[in-house]
Amino acid sequence: MTISTTAADKRRGKSFLWKIAAALFWVAAWAILSRCIGQELLVPSPAQVIVRLSQLLRETDFWRITAGSLLRIMCGYLAAVAAGVGLAVLTHAAPFLHALVSPLMGIIKATPVASFIILALVWLRGSHIPPFAAFLMVLPIVWGNVSEGLRNTDGKLLEMARMFRLGPWKTAWRIYAPSVLPYFMAGCTTGLGLAWKAGVAAEVLAMPRDSIGLQLYDAKVYLETTDLFAWTLVIIALSMLLEKLLVALMRCLSGRFFCPVREQKEGAG
Repeated sequence: MTISTTAADKRRGKSFLWKIAAALFWVAAWAILSRCIGQELLVPSPAQVIVRLSQLLRETDFWRITAGSLLRIMCGYLAAVAAGVGLAVLTHAAPFLHALVSPLMGIIKATPVASFIILALVWLRGSHIPPFAAFLMVLPIVWGNVSEGLRNTDGKLLEMARMFRLGPWKTAWRIYAPSVLPYFMAGCTTGLGLAWKAGVAAEVLAMPRDSIGLQLYDAKVYLETTDLFAWTLVIIALSMLLEKLLVALMRCLSGRFFCPVREQKEGAG
């Protein structure tokens, strides 16, 4: 056990070093490109962007703007996750509903997000468009992944549940949930990145107040390329941070689902 733990720690440490090295490589490439071009208007240097970002972090408006975008996009994301799970359960229980919903989800996945945003500009208020765009991008992914997890649930375990008359709630909690959870985790993590991309793109077009997308639009209009890079770094950092938090939460849920099963097996052994 000690040897395997040490080996795992070494692998994690080596992976972390590789990630740091890769990040430094691309920052160096960015700096070289900026120096070769020699025009801040086209490609500002990493130092200029970091200085501007540090200035933004000291401004009260920065936190209000970031919180506004975070709230709008995450509302759409969470609504899509809840709707995707509920719809997957319904379509799994009723195959005719699956046949009815599946083409619609395919159309949503195939349609460019810009098309939905332009239509939403006609239908909705500006502040409602980013959550709407995030919702549409995440819904088919969560629905598809959860549906796949439900279909791949072990039939022998379901037969055993019927034999022991566990009931629908215990069957869902003890059998379906552990089977679906890996698919659900994959759908949530993939959807989170798409939600941010779609949400910020919608903000750029809809220009709601207190939004990162509006800051990107203003940076483009006033040719403030350093601001454009700084706000882009903010988007990337928020996306990565939220993904890390989501993965940690999912692992916690996974432990709650699977630990009792392990304990029961060890006790039986």
